[in-house]
Amino acid sequence: MIPIRDTNPSGTVPVVTYSLICVNIFFFLVQMSQGSNLPRFDYVYGLVPARYFTWEAYSYFGYLHQLLSFFSYMFLHGGFFHLLGNMWVLYVFGDNVEDRLGPYRYLAFYLLCGLASGLIHLIFNFRANIPVIGASGAIAGIMGAYFILYPSAKVLTLFPVIIIPFFFEIPAFVFLGLWFLIQFFNAAMTPAYASGVAWWAHVGGFAFGAVFLKFFGKIPDTGISRMTKQMTARRGTPRLQVIHAGGPPDDRNLYGNIEISSYESLRGATKIVNIPWGFQKRLYKVSVPPGTGDGNTLRLSGLGKISPDGGRGDVLLTVKVNGN
Repeated sequence: MIPIRDTNPSGTVPVVTYSLICVNIFFFLVQMSQGSNLPRFDYVYGLVPARYFTWEAYSYFGYLHQLLSFFSYMFLHGGFFHLLGNMWVLYVFGDNVEDRLGPYRYLAFYLLCGLASGLIHLIFNFRANIPVIGASGAIAGIMGAYFILYPSAKVLTLFPVIIIPFFFEIPAFVFLGLWFLIQFFNAAMTPAYASGVAWWAHVGGFAFGAVFLKFFGKIPDTGISRMTKQMTARRGTPRLQVIHAGGPPDDRNLYGNIEISSYESLRGATKIVNIPWGFQKRLYKVSVPPGTGDGNTLRLSGLGKISPDGGRGDVLLTVKVNGN
């Protein structure tokens, strides 16, 4: 179950989300440059519960270093796929939460969720001498906030069956609810110190994200925050769009709408569309020529219904320009 994209567009460019992704990639490259010193590097800058409950370790690292680990651990990762999975989920869900909270509150929210998830991991694994690293706890907080903010949004989800990809739209509360239950079940069923995955950090991050959202939502926007949101306002519609096409039973063509902005209407754009029809849920590339106006039609040849004579219709997309 892999999230591809949510169908809830954000009104601003998520500069903080993109920056967090870049920072995580940077520190992953720093990790990879450590060579044989990597285990020690992860132990020093990762979150090691035993360091906080053993006097020798606590006195060796010192107060400031122990505090630093609560933040540095969330920017380190255990491998390329660990990094890729976390950054992709942050990319999918982070933009809408950032759009709602604003960039500065969102950054504080992200760090606070990472801090809270680290504390939860310490409580349930206080004797563990293995460093926990990764942005999963902070990102779980983003998922918890999304669960509260946009429960009815749809998540385009990839279900790989052997080598065949199937795409389905799943309500966000179902996708995120299942994810949370899986984390909770694994946390409850896995003995302490027996797993290399910080299940309780995921559970705690998600729960605290939902709780912290209530407090952060009451903090008013500042003038700087409003100005930043205006500067980062999107000029285009989402690159990936899910189009529910249909048509009369006796018509082999399918009809749907595609959304573009006024800027894209003038300059042109390229979109990736998912057109669910029966068991066909493939992605298609659609080019919107410059000068395309509201009400114009784009034709995708040969992608419609199959007629009894074996011929195939087209998909006809009516252009909707935002604001018209």
